[in-house]
Amino acid sequence: MNFLTSIDFRSDTVTRPTPGMLEAMMKAEVGDDVWGEDPTVKKLEERMAEWFGKEAGLFCPSGTMTNQIAVKIHTQPGDEVICSELAHVYQYEAGGMAFHSGVQAHLLPGNRGLITAEQIREAIQPDDIHKPPSRLVCIENTVNRGGGCCYELKELERIHQLCRERGLALHLDGARLFHALVARREQPKQYGELFDTISICLSKGLGCPVGSVLIGSRALIQKARRIRKLMGGGMRQAGFLAAAGLYALEHHIERLAEDHIHAQQLANALANHPAVEALLPVETNIVIFELKQPYTAESFAAYMRSHQILVHPIGPRSIRMVTHLDIHADMIDYTLQVLQAFPEAARLADHPVSSV
Repeated sequence: MNFLTSIDFRSDTVTRPTPGMLEAMMKAEVGDDVWGEDPTVKKLEERMAEWFGKEAGLFCPSGTMTNQIAVKIHTQPGDEVICSELAHVYQYEAGGMAFHSGVQAHLLPGNRGLITAEQIREAIQPDDIHKPPSRLVCIENTVNRGGGCCYELKELERIHQLCRERGLALHLDGARLFHALVARREQPKQYGELFDTISICLSKGLGCPVGSVLIGSRALIQKARRIRKLMGGGMRQAGFLAAAGLYALEHHIERLAEDHIHAQQLANALANHPAVEALLPVETNIVIFELKQPYTAESFAAYMRSHQILVHPIGPRSIRMVTHLDIHADMIDYTLQVLQAFPEAARLADHPVSSV
């Protein structure tokens, strides 16, 4: 089967705006957002905050920026942030917590990146001048490196209660939060009640070209607006981008269930594949698996690429595949055929299946 472009499973950030989204962007009413005069940006911020039961929102260029702003407004230099060892805020944000906020991370092992209230309780530092004060807990839902796994709401409620008792702020990296909401049939306001701030990415599952929204109390978002400016994140006629977010909120949330179905189809094919050593449980739109020896991630990626399919090696033998709105049913069917033929087809085509 031939496709006009490659079938791209590397990330859900690779999507392009749909025709309807492009039309909404081109028709957007805009103004200077740094002066607070862009009506479309204000509408997006207000709508996102309202959905989650928060007072205010702040539109930013990226999820990394909204996360880093959140760390900054909740901490002082010398403080400590408690998070999973797999957390995006630690693994993939270029040391931003240290650079921007002068804080250190207290890393916790977890089940696929899911940490518990009891782990957090044990990690909170005592009142000791030799120890950095624990100030902030960062939770990621869904967990990227955990294969898109979701927290149980009851555990999040326990974490919330612990943070209130011990005076810690609680931030949610909700880059793929809508995936969790759809998969678990939960409501946005259930999360808004638990977290001081929430970062919601628009350019992953929701299919926007750019953007993330940080939501919280009016006072916190006012502080965040100043930090956004300090970080160079103040955009001018940003309503063209915000319009994509408003369109996505109306049209791209319920369809996330389709991505979950596609990911499960891939998982079903990989579960008993002779070249697959292990497969993380699949709950949403991320599939992570490890190849058996002698197969390597790079050779597997080369084989898939020869069939117009792009995947993401995340370790010597580990692969990540992410479904999204540009992946359709016929692409899944074709991918399953290509997967079934590996590794024998790779040998016949003279694509080496190992590095030795």
